[in-house]
Amino acid sequence: MARHLITSALPYINGIKHLGNMVGSMLPADVYSRYLRQRGHDVLYICATDEHGTPAELAAKEQGLPVDEFCAQAHDAQKAVYDGFALAFDYFGRSSSPENREITQHFARRLNENGFIEERSIRQVYSPVDGRFLPDRYVEGTCPHCGYDKARGDQCENCTRVLDPTDLINPRSAISGSTDLEIRETKHLFLLQSKLENEVREWVSKHDKDWPQLASSIAHKWLTEGLHDRAITRDLDWGVPVPADTWPELAAEGKVFYVWFDAPIEYIGATKEWADQDPENRDWKSWWYDVDTDVRYTEFMAKDNVPFHTVMFPATELGVREPWKKVDYVKAFNWLTYYGGKFSTSQKRGVFTDQALDILPADYWRYFLIANAPESDDSSFTWEHFTATVNKDLADTLGNFVNRVLSFSRKRFGDDVPAGGTPGEAEAKLGDEIAALLAEYESHMESLQFRKAAAALRALWSAGNSYLEEKAPWLEIKTDKDGAALTLRTAMNLIHLYAVVSEPFIPATAKTMREAFALADDTATWVTADEAKALTAVSAGTPFTVPPVLFAKLTDEDLETYKTRFGGEPTA
Repeated sequence: MARHLITSALPYINGIKHLGNMVGSMLPADVYSRYLRQRGHDVLYICATDEHGTPAELAAKEQGLPVDEFCAQAHDAQKAVYDGFALAFDYFGRSSSPENREITQHFARRLNENGFIEERSIRQVYSPVDGRFLPDRYVEGTCPHCGYDKARGDQCENCTRVLDPTDLINPRSAISGSTDLEIRETKHLFLLQSKLENEVREWVSKHDKDWPQLASSIAHKWLTEGLHDRAITRDLDWGVPVPADTWPELAAEGKVFYVWFDAPIEYIGATKEWADQDPENRDWKSWWYDVDTDVRYTEFMAKDNVPFHTVMFPATELGVREPWKKVDYVKAFNWLTYYGGKFSTSQKRGVFTDQALDILPADYWRYFLIANAPESDDSSFTWEHFTATVNKDLADTLGNFVNRVLSFSRKRFGDDVPAGGTPGEAEAKLGDEIAALLAEYESHMESLQFRKAAAALRALWSAGNSYLEEKAPWLEIKTDKDGAALTLRTAMNLIHLYAVVSEPFIPATAKTMREAFALADDTATWVTADEAKALTAVSAGTPFTVPPVLFAKLTDEDLETYKTRFGGEPTA
């Protein structure tokens, strides 16, 4: 059985992420990891905060903190939110770790030895007031295309046009605000991607039939346009330093590697961080080095990260001429929008993950986001859609089923699962239906089709309601007490089945459902087709309790409260 290495795109350090970031990488990776673990696979789910680059320095400056202190605090704050969402990382690291520094510098040295790094002189903005060269994001000004007066030197956030610092009107330093800027010559390291283009193209082509169309098309678009040599160093105080043993002059000038060079390497670095916590029992290289046939590597990311993971990082791995593990499957997502507009961290537009947890428990969000994951196209978050989904799927279809089965059984038969009669035609029909739906659910999870998997899970829940309506134990008990007991016992077995198979989506609720039954030895991690047909995991006489309401229905008043707080339409 293959081992599964899973990574999700590293969340950037400058602030708590929004729901679009959650559903575009970390949450589906967690759902898939949980599912694989339940099916008995050996899984390693790795993520980390992406801590280098200009925005980290600017955010630290805004808060009046040293950048290392800011990043440490921000890492802990983000990790707390991800814990709140029940993301079961095997390790959540930091790209500023010594391990990432070591491996990044190793990659750079090897690329240089193999002729894929070149030192070049370029012209760059210099601020005499700040006494330093300014990376593109350290230059702000007015966008020449739309007139937005807070455009950055790499891109205008308002109109999204890609810019160069010299394009800006009235440019100024983002550090001091000084407009006394000059263009000076300086040296940087360039990764010669043009020399690796054919190798990358051949590697990407091998995955055309495997990868989703979104990931494959983006990779080929970049390859069609041609790979250009790319500067991989910056003039910053915070980052992985250029090693002095290889580039003494640049090291003396304080050059650091560009964040998009070291960030993907942090997948490896974080795995080493994980292994270094228990070196006697963990081997990080067994996951990353010379393991192509043993480890299946799946990456999760939003579409804006696809070029870096399907073209740039593979070029780096190919160029080092060492057998580092390359991705097998890239699960790419489109955008989750907020009422059709962009979520924005910098402009605080939309719902952010910490705010979401302040409103409702994680399982509400986990289910809604995965059930509406932007897989084939962009999808829009609206409070109306969220409220309707919670009420219909979670409160009515699942929550109400659990509550009325257990409450009615306790009222009429006491605190133990009733015995009742022998399963008949209705139970056989139900078992066949549940087994078929479970197989459908498994198939969609195996193929990483999350919306379809959520629909299959919802159908499993609905099947229980249909069975209950057909058998109507509240009427059946008047003429056939044993028949009603059988119906309730069968429904309780459905609750236990739901607890097991719903765990990847709604882990806290699944745990509550499972703990409703005082089973002496409940070690089931999944349900086989035969077990789904038999529905006998919870036997007669098993003590049970009625849990609190699993999902509260959201009211019109709740809806208006949310829209008032966050807005029903995006701002321009």
